[in-house]
Amino acid sequence: MSTVQSTRSELSAEVGERQVVTLTEHVVEIISDSGEGAQRCGQSFGAIAARTGNGVWTVEIIPAEIQPPARSVAGASGNRVRLGSGPITNGGDEADLVVAFNEQVLLGRVHARELKPGCTILLEDMWREHRDPRIAASYAETYDLLVAAGYRIIEVPMERECRTLVSDARRGKNMYALGMLCAIYQFDLGLAREQVALTFRKKTQALIDTNVTLLTAGYEWALANLDLAFHVPAAPTDQRQVVTNGNTALALGVVASGMEICSMYPITPATSASHYLSEIFPKVGGVVHQAEDEIAAATFAIGASYAGKCAVTITSGPGYSLKQEAIGLAVMAEIPLVVVNVQRGGPSTGQPTKVEQGDLLTSIFGSHGDAPKVVIAASSIEDCFYSIITARRIAETFNTVVVVLSDASLATAQQPYPRPEFDPAWLAPPVDQSHVPDGLQPYAWDETTGLSRRFTPGQPGGMYTLTGLAHDTSGSVAYDPDANEQGLHARSLKLAALQKTLRPPRVHGDESGDLLVIGWGGTRGAIEEAVDRLRADGREVSSLHLRFLNPLPPGLKEIMAGFDQVMTVEANWSDRLDDPIIDETNRRYSALAMLLRSRYLVDVDTWSEVGGQPIKPGRVQRAILRKLDGR
Repeated sequence: MSTVQSTRSELSAEVGERQVVTLTEHVVEIISDSGEGAQRCGQSFGAIAARTGNGVWTVEIIPAEIQPPARSVAGASGNRVRLGSGPITNGGDEADLVVAFNEQVLLGRVHARELKPGCTILLEDMWREHRDPRIAASYAETYDLLVAAGYRIIEVPMERECRTLVSDARRGKNMYALGMLCAIYQFDLGLAREQVALTFRKKTQALIDTNVTLLTAGYEWALANLDLAFHVPAAPTDQRQVVTNGNTALALGVVASGMEICSMYPITPATSASHYLSEIFPKVGGVVHQAEDEIAAATFAIGASYAGKCAVTITSGPGYSLKQEAIGLAVMAEIPLVVVNVQRGGPSTGQPTKVEQGDLLTSIFGSHGDAPKVVIAASSIEDCFYSIITARRIAETFNTVVVVLSDASLATAQQPYPRPEFDPAWLAPPVDQSHVPDGLQPYAWDETTGLSRRFTPGQPGGMYTLTGLAHDTSGSVAYDPDANEQGLHARSLKLAALQKTLRPPRVHGDESGDLLVIGWGGTRGAIEEAVDRLRADGREVSSLHLRFLNPLPPGLKEIMAGFDQVMTVEANWSDRLDDPIIDETNRRYSALAMLLRSRYLVDVDTWSEVGGQPIKPGRVQRAILRKLDGR
């Protein structure tokens, strides 16, 4: 991959004795033990860069354990910030600059191959003279190994400097590091101070002042002691922008959609969406209900939707599994419901803090019997907002369940995007309390679309039996074959009716060529960046990203026919053909590849990665090249 030097322009300037190097982009990581604030430092740094006008994408670095042992290789906690002169859609490849609070978490990132060869590392030096000789020896040994490997390590006395200002440096070092980064990247100190005040706005003024003092100290130390000076020019825009993570965007989408009830049970990595919603929802008359478990959360939401307005329940993979029977009830009773699944690694409790796209097939085919559901996958942080609005409208139009798939990467990543301009059409309509015409039945299914009028409690003439059992058009329990088949037929027709309203997806690149790469969900940025790199090298490759997974949009077979080869890129499991026991007769394909192969009878290949980290554009690029070159 490219080095720092390859992204430099020929423009440079002198600031004091430092030469400022102008870059088109840079990837920065801040890593520490859990509880030392590296995640907050990275979030604040990303927000400052975004307010400056840079394109930004952040990736939270989260250890697998809630509280891993201090100074452990597997315990790195922090944030990756990719900033650029133009829009940034993913976390990029390896890091160019790292701030590490100890050598062990740094070693973990080296082992994970997250650092660019020769990258610059600002390393806390307190461990070199530690009173425990084993810790001091570990530090010295790791330092020597990394220097020998070609990394540029600059030892920084963060602990010592912070102790001159606060008694507990562990709680202030992150703001000191933030100040150093702001100096290195030429960010305005006044803007940084504003961001710190905003970050700690719920705390006391004394705490805000202390953090601003630490920020300023780090800034001044870096100017006086470091020869690092980078400038990533901002990209001016006339649009008002907001900076949120995906879970915040989901919560804002719930508010903007006009839904008034969110029922949930806490689960990583979905919980922060309901936390934020709890802060803002009461201001617009909304309610967040924390149920005693996932099943209760789903049934509470179904009950609220039955009362007249569509409700939402937010969860992650294990919680989604527990909700399956209740979701089947909503399908059978034709009650509109939005279910958000912020996917994580599985199965079982799997990898609670890691990203994966493993829930597509269970979202489509989960629940016993035939329970057709609409499935939408958000592909960006901005899309998390708009997908919820779309889901609510579809759920109420078709009286059905709509599943919105996000993932752990989108949930925690931050990105600037145009501030949504409110549209009254987003809102749910008032609850219908008009008189039900005499003789109209609650499940009077249209023979073409499968749709029927929604009855709500309190409507004059609208009383009927609601049941999860097979029923006829009146809602009465019916076990005869014709009534059961009539209901199955009607509920299936809804997906076909929705599919007729969808547009063919847009191809990224030319509409014909050697290879079409198809993806879904949060992999979009990495796939399109990889495709753009290859197209710049003259390779005939394009990509397609699917937002609707069930039903699939029209025109897919015709689009695929324009290419010699088709492959998917996904973050769920597929067997590798280089395994000795695997061949075309027993190979398991990734989820979307399996769907496309069965639906369109096209030889769709697949490349997947399930390492728990967001897929990187460089790895996608190499996978595409192997496919193009027949390797």
